[in-house]
Amino acid sequence: MSEIRTPRLLLRRWHDDDLVPMADINTDPQVMRWIDDGAVRDLDHTAEDIERWEEEWDEEGFGLFAVELRASGELAGFTGLSVPEFLPEVLPAVAISWRLGSQFWGQGYASEAAQATLEFALQDRGLDRVISINQIGDNASENISRKLGMVPEQVTAHPVYGYPLRVHSIDLTEFEA
Repeated sequence: MSEIRTPRLLLRRWHDDDLVPMADINTDPQVMRWIDDGAVRDLDHTAEDIERWEEEWDEEGFGLFAVELRASGELAGFTGLSVPEFLPEVLPAVAISWRLGSQFWGQGYASEAAQATLEFALQDRGLDRVISINQIGDNASENISRKLGMVPEQVTAHPVYGYPLRVHSIDLTEFEA
């Protein structure tokens, strides 16, 4: 399955015409504040990201979905699954993540997309456990992790930038409860 429909969203693989709207999202300092060093990403970097995300689909059988609004066809951003290789102490693990354009915040889209992605991970892909990794202080992402039923598991530091990260997790038995 490479497509998921929710009441308001279509989660799907990436198309060529997603590059410019995703690059627009990545150039917003407000969106990028909690990601890596907070630097915005240009069109070329975004193209490299999308190519890497698509390769992960081919290699792992999961990846980051483009999130499209069903009503308008607009690209809102992404949600999906990846292996957090940057944080070796949590491996082997699969992490859920999301990034939406700021104009789509506060409408429940990230939670809706993340819930569908979590179901995909645990029911369709057969994963036993999923984590989320949030920079401490990113309250919006912390709230989404809690809405998914995830519980705090550990606090660690980003290996490159040094800021504190909170790892949340949920396993299949907790999800089904």
